[in-house]
Amino acid sequence: MQTLDLFIIFGYLIGITAFGIWYAGKQETTEDYFVGDRNVPWWAIAMSIVATETSTITFISVPGIAFAKGGNFQFLQLVFGYMLGRVVISLVFIPLYFKGELQTVYQLLGDRFGGKVKMLASGLFVIMRNIADGIRLLLTAIVLAAVYTAFNPQTSPEVVIIGSILILGIVMIVFTFYGGMEAVIWIEVVQLVIYNGGAIAAAVVLVQNIDGGISGAIAAGQQFDKFSLFDFTLDFTKTYTFWGGVIGGCFLTMSTHGTDQFLVQRYLCTDKPRAAITALMTSGAVVLGQFIGFLFIGVLLFAFFAPQNDPLFYQVGEACAKLLPSESARCLADPAFASSRTAFFPFTGGDRVFPDFITQKMPTGLSGLVVAAIFAAALSSSLNSIAATAVNDIYKPYAKDKSDRHLMKIAGLLTVIVGIVQIAIAISLRNANSSALGMALSVASLINGPILGVFLVGAFLKGAREVHALLGMLASISVMLYVLLGTKIAWPWYALIGSTVTVSVAFIATLIIRKKDEIPH
Repeated sequence: MQTLDLFIIFGYLIGITAFGIWYAGKQETTEDYFVGDRNVPWWAIAMSIVATETSTITFISVPGIAFAKGGNFQFLQLVFGYMLGRVVISLVFIPLYFKGELQTVYQLLGDRFGGKVKMLASGLFVIMRNIADGIRLLLTAIVLAAVYTAFNPQTSPEVVIIGSILILGIVMIVFTFYGGMEAVIWIEVVQLVIYNGGAIAAAVVLVQNIDGGISGAIAAGQQFDKFSLFDFTLDFTKTYTFWGGVIGGCFLTMSTHGTDQFLVQRYLCTDKPRAAITALMTSGAVVLGQFIGFLFIGVLLFAFFAPQNDPLFYQVGEACAKLLPSESARCLADPAFASSRTAFFPFTGGDRVFPDFITQKMPTGLSGLVVAAIFAAALSSSLNSIAATAVNDIYKPYAKDKSDRHLMKIAGLLTVIVGIVQIAIAISLRNANSSALGMALSVASLINGPILGVFLVGAFLKGAREVHALLGMLASISVMLYVLLGTKIAWPWYALIGSTVTVSVAFIATLIIRKKDEIPH
């Protein structure tokens, strides 16, 4: 890695840190610290939502999905579900968030069911979000280590992983501690520009080095059915299908964007439900375009590396292309061509292809920009969201006489503590055998469905009380543990299963467990 690349990377990290410190003077109350005094413009919130749901996993793995053997655009079926989920959130949930001066989404559960349900949901969020974001931090560090050691083979990957975790963790702690939620949102706006800029830079370099440019890439993609979009098979073990994408993706988005403090807190930073709805729906359109772009980068990588990995295919393909159209089609159907296609192309996995391209093919300066983009994709901080939940839902009920200044001090202290916890989790899991993506999805699955379910119970089961909601949540968590450990059901279905169990058990409980004055004599 050249000096210019390092200058770009560290310049970005220093700039982010300085921005958070600069924001320190604007955070005088918990209203400022947690919801930006409800004065953030909708377009910034929209960009923040996109940056929040885009991680290093997205930046690296989504191009790999289209690149890999049998890979295509069927990942977009999930995004269609994401859009549908946003519509439901806009109609059902967002109006509820603006009926009071909420700082956390779980305060709604307290108003509806009482403190136990709110405490359970808040506690689950705090625990699981720390674990999930510790894993997210680890994954980013692993990717950065792979990139850095490709430039500097003599460097120990272990050292780079630990160093990356510490650097990223400290940067997140500093800018969140000083700047609060509003600083987090504006930093995420910058992150969106940075990582999309890095992706565009990589795409431009790819196009310049592919025979035939974009047309050549599209032709290669069409030959291997890379642009296939729909799979209508009803297979609960298959990740990317139309039904899993639209139905499962809808419920997944309802849980992550509708009932998870990490994202809902961003809606609360504006003062009107219409602004929050506009931000949410706009973010969906941007996410759709962004995923199309990342998948197309995968096709570009496919076309770029094809001559190096399947020479027979290209020899035959080029010979066929010189013939008349009718003869060319017959030529391409030749068994020699077909066998070369399956035997030599592509490489076994897709996750490494983008990092390999960054390290081996990107020019100096641009490679630094793309690595900075990887950092940017990782810096969506959950520290303020966790602190807001811990202060408002867990600490505040037991400290009713405490001043807002005292709560601000507790929030700052918790921000630092939570950041250290996430760093510790990332370092402790660095030698885990399971994939980080699998672990992150597994952790999220345990609470996304149960918490979405209890919100649906509150909205639609008018007769449900605290005991019914608690039974539904506990049953759902138990079922999700079994689904996670004992089945091969694909993760897009997790939120649907978890929420369905919560609602079903709560409904049955309302029929069995009634108030004394409701029991017939």
